Amino acid sequence: MSQSSIQEAAEYVTKQYGSGQPIDIMVQDFAPQTIEDAYAVQSAFLKQLSSTQGSVGGYKIASTNPAMRERTGVSGPCAAGIFTKQIYHAPATFDHTDYEQFCIECEVGVRLASDLPASGAPYTRSSVGDAVEWLCTAFELIDRRQSASGSGAFAPDIKSISTISNAGAVLGIPVTNWQDLDLAASRGTMTINGECVSEGLGSNVMGHPLEALAWLANLKADQGEELKAGMLIMTGTLTNLVPLKAGDTATIAIDGLGEASLTLK
Repeated sequence: MSQSSIQEAAEYVTKQYGSGQPIDIMVQDFAPQTIEDAYAVQSAFLKQLSSTQGSVGGYKIASTNPAMRERTGVSGPCAAGIFTKQIYHAPATFDHTDYEQFCIECEVGVRLASDLPASGAPYTRSSVGDAVEWLCTAFELIDRRQSASGSGAFAPDIKSISTISNAGAVLGIPVTNWQDLDLAASRGTMTINGECVSEGLGSNVMGHPLEALAWLANLKADQGEELKAGMLIMTGTLTNLVPLKAGDTATIAIDGLGEASLTLK
């Protein structure tokens, strides 16, 4: 994919994203054809958006949950940036008119205490654990947009990477003494207006949430980049993705990591 096509694709995504329109990148003449192309488009898009959103403060990892991959047709994990200004602390309140379709997921959030440089790859669950400052129960916020999938074996993966639906994160209270927790066996629950609507285990996230962190560190290393100390990493959902409507209050909880809540007004 040429640099001019990457730029054209990024400009298209930026325009559609800003206007709240469907992001049908996969049916455009400049649609990315490979996973590498899709990440290049995403990087250019984030650079354009940073003029109004500011710096990237971390990453979300998507499609770590087998049920979510089956639902979307994506073959494996993918990642996208999170802007610092879109990282909030619970309890938080959001206005439904600011979003096309406000959805939430229940995740383990990770803050890094030290860098994970490309030179340290390949990373494992154990080695990335040494770089963790704290964990928390966290909402991933998703502003879901309708878009066309296009065609080809990797079309869902490429679309997912290129059309970032992340709208931020809401963090619960940091837990620094997490090392003895059995995160794979920890149960996450999501409650809407007092009713439990979804639950799942940490093992839904690539077997263990820190496996997702290791995957991301290795992806960035392959791209010649690194994860920096102070970054927030959202490791992927334990539960289903759930849409909210105006007036809803949601609470999520993960064994050993506490809970977080938000309201959509």
